[in-house]
Order: sequence, then C-alpha cells, then structure tokens
Amino acid sequence: MTRPAPLRSARVAWRHSLRFRLALVYTLVALALITVIGLGVMTLLLRQMDAQFQTRLDERADTLAEAWLGGQQGLGKTPGGAGTYTMIVDEDGQVLAATPSLRQYEKAPFPFEGQRTVQLGGSSARTATRKLGGFGTLWVALPEDDLVAARQSATNALLLALLVTPVLMLVVGWGVGRRALAGLGEAADLADHIDPTRSVATLPLPAREDEVHRLLAALNRLLVRIEAVQAREKQLLGQIVHELGAPLTVLKASLARAADRTRDPEVVRAALVTDELTFTTQDLMQLARGHLEMKVAWHFIPASALRGRLDRLVPGTSFAGDWGGMLLCDPDRLTQALRNLLANARRAAGPEGTVSLTLEETADHVTFTVRDSGPGLPPELGERIFEPFVSGSGSSGLGLSVARQIAALHGGTLTAGNAPGGGAQFVLTLPGVALGDEEDEEPAGQPGTALSAP
Repeated sequence: MTRPAPLRSARVAWRHSLRFRLALVYTLVALALITVIGLGVMTLLLRQMDAQFQTRLDERADTLAEAWLGGQQGLGKTPGGAGTYTMIVDEDGQVLAATPSLRQYEKAPFPFEGQRTVQLGGSSARTATRKLGGFGTLWVALPEDDLVAARQSATNALLLALLVTPVLMLVVGWGVGRRALAGLGEAADLADHIDPTRSVATLPLPAREDEVHRLLAALNRLLVRIEAVQAREKQLLGQIVHELGAPLTVLKASLARAADRTRDPEVVRAALVTDELTFTTQDLMQLARGHLEMKVAWHFIPASALRGRLDRLVPGTSFAGDWGGMLLCDPDRLTQALRNLLANARRAAGPEGTVSLTLEETADHVTFTVRDSGPGLPPELGERIFEPFVSGSGSSGLGLSVARQIAALHGGTLTAGNAPGGGAQFVLTLPGVALGDEEDEEPAGQPGTALSAP
C-alpha cells in the first residue's frame, strides 16, 4: 500500500486557501452592507439638509414679503438677512427693484421666469416667489454653496469607506481566519503523515470543542475503524496462508520428485503452477504482516548465486551485466522481489517473448533492470501499478506491491516505466556495498540488523 500524496493545501496558491475564501466572502458581504447602509444614511441626511435649506429659503421669502407689505420697501438691508438675492417683478414681467448685486436687471425683463435654480455670482442658488398684491411678485434666491459642499463631503466619505473598508476587511479577515483555522492546518499536516501500512495513530484534539474539534474527532473514529478492519484483514490473510501453506509444500515436493522421475511435461507444468501458488501465498503473508513485522536477515552473497536461483524459478530469462560481484541483501526477500518482477514480465511477454534481467553495480548503487518484449505498461495506471490487487498483466496484483516493499526494506527503490524500444521496464535500485575499516558500521538505513555469512 502506497503512502497518500501530500496535501496540496500547504503548497497551493494563497487564493485557493479556505481562509482567503472566507475573508473574501466576509469582505464582499461587508462591502454590500456598507454600500446599502451608507447610501441610505447619506440619502436621508441629504434629504433632511435639503428640507432645512428649503425651510430657510421659505422663511426668508415670507419675511421679505411681510416687510415689503408692511411698508419697508428697501431691498438692500432687509429682515431676511444677508446673502439673499431679491427682486420685485411687476405684472408685466419687468424688474422694478433688485438687491445691489442684481442692479443690472432693474428696468429690464425678468430673466429667471419659471427657474427653480439659477447661477448667480458663480454659485448655484435656489429660488422662491411670493405675491405682493398689486405690487407684483417678490423673487428670492438663496445660494446653495453649503448644501452642495455637504453633499460633496458625504459622497466623498462614502467613496472612501467603500475603498478602504474592503482592504481592511480582507487583511483582518485573512489574519483572523489564519488564526482560527490554524488547528485545522496542523491537523491536515498530521493526517498527511499517517501511513496506514505502518500505523493508524489518532490525531490530537484541540482543547476548544469547536468545528475543528468535531472534525478531528470524526477522523479519529474513522482511523479506529480502519485499524480494526486492517486487523481483521491481516488475521484473515494469515489464516488463509496458514491453511494453504502446508498442503502446497507437500504438493510442491511431490510434483518436483515426479517431474524428476518422469519428465512428463504436464507434471513439470503442474510443478511450475505450484511454485506460482507458493509465491502468491508468500506475497499474501507479507501483505498481512506489513512493514512493521517484516525483518531483514542480511547476508553477503555472490551475485551468481542469486542468478542461479532466479534462473530456476523463471526459466527462459536472459541475464546481462556483471554477475561476478558480491551483494549485501536478504537473499530470500530479494529473490522474491526479482522473481515477482520476472514472473510479471514473462506473463506480459508471453511464451514467445523475451525477458531480460541486467545487473549494474557502482560504488553507490546496485541496479537490477527487468525488461520484457510485451505491450508495455498501461499509461492510465501510473504509480497505481504498485498498489495491491492492481494488475496490468492478469496476475493477482500483489507481486509488484511486495517487490516495492522489499526494495524499501533494503533502503532502495523500485520504479516502473516503458523501455525506449517497447515493452515494460522495472528498475530496482539498492544501496551499494561500502566496506570500510570500521567493523561496527551497519548497512545504511537498517540499524540493528546483523550481517551474517551466506
């Protein structure tokens, strides 16, 4: 069983993170609320200011009309207050009198007939009229400078809030979300390092019983169930292997003796099938035990001895490379791994195809390369070819998984691909043998293992 791929959350772009999405959602919600509330408040405020301005204009118009009708017929200084534009217009539309700033309109036709807002002295002014009985009409204009300035200030304040608030909300939301989701990120890192083939340890729970606590508790319950299922699977596999082991051993020995005596092709073929079943039971046992219960018995053996064993187990294999050196390995397990690779290659190549095993040795590595003349590996399988019960050649799907486990136990690797000339290619690489003057030096990556002579 392969380790799960690392979670992408630690390496993906920040825009894909949960805390950024939460911060963005809160920012957009806050922006919408500020826009709606700000527009509502500004509209209400401006309406109140406009009503107050209109009230002040009407009061000044009424005051001036009363003063005119009461006998105060001067428009220069009136009870209406300073800053007010006034004119008296007769029934024929002629300006009879005007404030000093509007004297240019006296004795001329009235220029602002029907206008609610006019431009006077470079400023906007709102107008109002009052009837003066037989004298004509009183026209009053009040500058809107204060009202325009207030309206502009309110608009600028709203725009500033709409620009600044999203930035602040995004920064604050990012920081708060990062702190709030820190426990979830730590839990994801811990879960990413769980290897079901080695341990199904539960995750530590945070002190605060929030959503993260509930999620981790659910994951822990799931891990407990996974561990229980794995224990039952291992127990069942162990019982199956135990029940099959003894009969297969007797059958294998009997068929081997019969093949030696009779040389009957059918008996020889049955003996080979028995060998296949024996190796399958060994693979099942290794799968049931897993990494923790597997031990490596290190031996220093000639490479030719390994070649002889493989030649007997997988007839028709062609060997290449330098087989005259020595190998530091567990002979039984390395034979099992290479035999699984060669058996898969033979099934893929067929009876008429070719299977080769090449040994290359350097100071740092020992490399076994298995090639066949078959159709090659299905590209859609990829690394899944090493998962248990996944097969591209019609086998049980255990051999490649066990072979990779054995390579890892030796501190090496096993990779798969297609050869440049066609067919599948498997490369099993082990650490090279480095014998120095220190007698206590142990094999790399395997502390505590004993080195024994073959």
